[in-house]
Amino acid sequence: MITVSRLNGKPITINALLIETIEETPDTVITLTTGKKIMVLDKVPDVVILIKNFLSAIGGVRGTIMSSESEGS
Repeated sequence: MITVSRLNGKPITINALLIETIEETPDTVITLTTGKKIMVLDKVPDVVILIKNFLSAIGGVRGTIMSSESEGS
């Protein structure tokens, strides 16, 4: 889970595993795999860092790398 700020400044915690896209239009819009869109104050690079940190904390980054490496074998 990652915590970002809604446009009104209030924090919202999102399941990072459900994030499909993140775009700046100029506000940052996070689209979930459910189709729900959430507008936040955080900039795209900041959200990406939060996601990377979350995935690293749960071992998701290592699992993805290992999976990619094993597919080539």
